[in-house]
Amino acid sequence: MRCPNCNSRDIGKIGAQNYYCWNCFIEMSILNNELTVHQIESDGSLSSLNDLFTEEELKLQ
Repeated sequence: MRCPNCNSRDIGKIGAQNYYCWNCFIEMSILNNELTVHQIESDGSLSSLNDLFTEEELKLQ
């Protein structure tokens, strides 16, 4: 698995379907064979970054 944001393979699993990129510090979740990408804010909330990627980039292969 590679990060759709930075293309790094330094991905950690933080939940059943949740992953974290240790290179660019974003959180990813898998839902229906597609990634949802979030930035973790300073208060711990998540902001969606899905609008920065095409549907093709978010599809799992």
